[in-house]
Amino acid sequence: MPVIPFRPPKAPFTVQPPPAPSRRAIAVKWLRKMHGWIGLWGAVLGLLFGSTGILLNHRAILRIPAARAQESTVQIPLPSPAPTTPQAMALWLKRSLRLEPEPGRVRAEPPRPVAWADKSLVQPERWSASFTSPSGNVQAEYWVGNGFVTVKRADNNLFATMTNLHKGVGMSTGWVLLVDTLAGSIILLSVSGVVLWALTNRRHTVGIAIGALSLLAVGGFVLAAI
Repeated sequence: MPVIPFRPPKAPFTVQPPPAPSRRAIAVKWLRKMHGWIGLWGAVLGLLFGSTGILLNHRAILRIPAARAQESTVQIPLPSPAPTTPQAMALWLKRSLRLEPEPGRVRAEPPRPVAWADKSLVQPERWSASFTSPSGNVQAEYWVGNGFVTVKRADNNLFATMTNLHKGVGMSTGWVLLVDTLAGSIILLSVSGVVLWALTNRRHTVGIAIGALSLLAVGGFVLAAI
């Protein structure tokens, strides 16, 4: 009868847990997510400002129609009772003309003497107000004592409107803050991109840093010699 040799039982199979990620791996993962979301937000506004920037930069080469405005001037009789302050006049014009922008640069110039031939006259007080938007602007002028207000209106064409949008002319504080988010996203993308490159290419970082410092030193010596 054959003898079966004794074999000890095998140790139970166990799965080793994966090693805990290092701090560098966690930082790279977090930076990549942040870089992607910031890039997505920057792409939305960058499409608008990039296209208008190209049009503005190449308007002469592409022969794009220049920024133009159709101007018109009217004289509007004052209501009864007449406004007593420049601010009241601006609010009355906004309501009566149904202007969307809020009045800006509301000013009052005091009366002053002016020379007229060999006579000395006193120029009456002058009120002015402006209503500016990307599509156009309205300028109001009133000399105290007149029975009317002179209103000049300028309606911009499409290219002028796009130019004002790009520059933020006539836009509210919300638009300015929105554009600031685009500038901030570009800065964050630059910083996060450099940090990501440094974390994933550690060997080349030292060489590039030494090269950049060398270039700065050479540039400093050249400027000092000039």
